[in-house]
Amino acid sequence: MPEPTGTGGEASTDAAFTALLEDSADDLYESAPCGYLSTMMDGTIAKINNTLLDWLGLDREAVAGRKRFADLLSIGGKLYHETHFAPLLRMQGELRGIALDMRRQEGGPLPVLVSAVIKHGSEGEPLLIRITVFDASDRRSYEKELLRRREEAERARAEAERAHAEADEARRQAEADRARLADALAVLQRSLVPDSLPAVPGLESAVHYHTAAPDQLGGDFYDLFPVAGDRWAFFLGDVCGKGPEAASLTSLTRYTLRAAAHHDPDPASALSTLNAVLHERYTGDGNPRYCTCIFGIVEPGGEHGPTTVRLASGGHPPALVLRSDGRAEFLPTPGGLLIGVVPGAPIGTAETVLAPGDTVVLYTDGLTEARTGPGRDDLYGEDALHAFAADHAPASPHEVITALTGLLESFGDGLDDDTALLALGVPATPSLIDPATNHTS
Repeated sequence: MPEPTGTGGEASTDAAFTALLEDSADDLYESAPCGYLSTMMDGTIAKINNTLLDWLGLDREAVAGRKRFADLLSIGGKLYHETHFAPLLRMQGELRGIALDMRRQEGGPLPVLVSAVIKHGSEGEPLLIRITVFDASDRRSYEKELLRRREEAERARAEAERAHAEADEARRQAEADRARLADALAVLQRSLVPDSLPAVPGLESAVHYHTAAPDQLGGDFYDLFPVAGDRWAFFLGDVCGKGPEAASLTSLTRYTLRAAAHHDPDPASALSTLNAVLHERYTGDGNPRYCTCIFGIVEPGGEHGPTTVRLASGGHPPALVLRSDGRAEFLPTPGGLLIGVVPGAPIGTAETVLAPGDTVVLYTDGLTEARTGPGRDDLYGEDALHAFAADHAPASPHEVITALTGLLESFGDGLDDDTALLALGVPATPSLIDPATNHTS
């Protein structure tokens, strides 16, 4: 490039360069072409620049000290933040280029790329989190356009190939599908769930399993079996995916939990063993598989002692207890992460005592995520389930499973996922305990 000539050019260049040198750090931070924010270790936003506030249409007074970083994210972004982003950031100390969606006051979600780093003090203690946010709208549009064009090209090629052998391919595919489905249903279905629950002295039990697609293997599972002493182990969960792969994962999960419980009946230990097995088995091939699961140990007290229940959960909805005095309450197990996602995943635990007439209910998310409303746009949710349980408490395991089965039927086509229900309870009248009491549907 030729150097500027004449005093006018030199003066203009000097003025521009001087203006750059006089930029204040505050102005550079507030008017940066990307978003900046700093949060406390619990996610509370302490500082945020004007760029990000303008992108989201928010006021500083409504954000600083009042919202957490997760509050700025979409629903999917919050879930990813809680299950992946935050745990990985705590383990690694920094993350770079994570794709998330943020919520704008107007105009729909804002696709962004997020980088974060933890600032530590002189003693190595974590002090705060610094986060950089880049607008990825143009990149997302470019990726969608590339994807659309690639799909069009693939469709054109597939249609040309299909025109030459459509009839033969359809016949062979139909035959293969029928054979594969028949084999899978015949061999794998028997390993997914027990045919019936065993009789537990001093307890009543009931179970219900709804398969969303009768011609497809489901991914929900449950079991009840004796362990050391007079203790009984039980579990209920939901694996990712559908079909034969999900069935294979379900079978591995069920038998791993049984073996782990006989080795060490502590609920958290059993789920930790399952997490290690799934992570080692599936992560290495680039196709990670995971599940949610709640595992418990119940010690029936009989006529002379309390019945204790200890629970551990890996990313599963909380158990629900219907008390004999008419109350209904959740047993929260906070902090539990999906089983199989990361090594050493945290496990949430809870413990309760069942009095005569109390019933504990486990369920999969097919129940709470059933779609309701005229347009099937709303989820049933845990609040509605709590209200439903409170209306039916107290109730025996058979009574509460019967009521919940009727609730599932009322959802109609809004129930589009497999749903498993398992209830254990102490009979209201101990003298009438029937050790063979068991209801399975």
